[in-house]
Amino acid sequence: MRGLRWIVPGLLMLILVLVLPDIMPQPLAAQQFGSGWTGSYFNSTDFSGNPVFTRIDEQINFNYGTGSPVPGFVNTDNFSIRWTNLEDFVAGTYRFTAIAETGVRVSIDNVVIIDRLGGTGGIQNATADVQVTAGTRDLKVEFVALTGNATVQIFWEAANLVPTATAGPSPTPAPPTATGLPAIPPGALTATVIRASVLNVRGAPSLGADRVGRILRGQTYAIVGRDANARWFLLQLSGFQAWAYGYYLFIGGNEFNAPVTSSTVLSGIPAGFADTGVLVVTQAGMRLRADPNTVSPQIGRIPWGSFLPVVGRVADNSWYQVVWKGTIGWVYTPYLEVRQGNINNVPIR
Repeated sequence: MRGLRWIVPGLLMLILVLVLPDIMPQPLAAQQFGSGWTGSYFNSTDFSGNPVFTRIDEQINFNYGTGSPVPGFVNTDNFSIRWTNLEDFVAGTYRFTAIAETGVRVSIDNVVIIDRLGGTGGIQNATADVQVTAGTRDLKVEFVALTGNATVQIFWEAANLVPTATAGPSPTPAPPTATGLPAIPPGALTATVIRASVLNVRGAPSLGADRVGRILRGQTYAIVGRDANARWFLLQLSGFQAWAYGYYLFIGGNEFNAPVTSSTVLSGIPAGFADTGVLVVTQAGMRLRADPNTVSPQIGRIPWGSFLPVVGRVADNSWYQVVWKGTIGWVYTPYLEVRQGNINNVPIR
């Protein structure tokens, strides 16, 4: 009987070991990771000396604010970080985007594709369209922070930029003509581009959101909305609307007179689903699933840094129902960050 007293608990533990993997959440099945970035952190602005700290970062998407990236090791100001990574690519053209405050440089196989290390302040925002051959490529990102805020974000996406072949000689391009700007209603609050030659406008009020167009220095547009802090403004462009960062704009009036507008207003939420005003951003590559569990069919693949409106959730908030390119599906929440709205206002489904 004494032996039985120990055998029974042992059998129960064995059963739990065999069963728990099937009933516990499996985060790796709900997301997608690459090999990770090797980050070398320096207490200098030119990567000199030995790194004071080294670690693996799953992604380059950091907002350090005015603090240290690694308290106790790295300075709060005047530091630099070099990240390296090996990534597998399918042959094609890719658009690389680097957003940083203060400076950033990106290289592929030791060829520099973005170089904004010379900045002395403010946000650097650069893109590069690069033809990448198939195989494993050596990526390097170098980031320099001076004083004040420090932020850095790197991402890339496939770009359909390869021209199709045409028969015969190419026609001589016509000289550029001025693009007609949308009419501005009388008395409307306006925004004029003043701090950029070309300004990207985006599908959500964030520098990481998808670029949906560009506007030029000196162009003026009607403001139809803003975020709660009047830092981002929703502009009426020719046939569509888009968000622009207020730092680059001159506002022709009191910017707080613009109506506060949901950050998901441009997301194309399907009929039958309410706009909750909640917007999340992915912190890893995510699998979009048909139901809120890791064994349901995958119905989409979401890159890290993507912005998703939330239309539903489960009771324990472990899964959110989101909209991704017009498709409704579920994503695992530990790898999401709420950027706008109150998640408690989202209906439980």
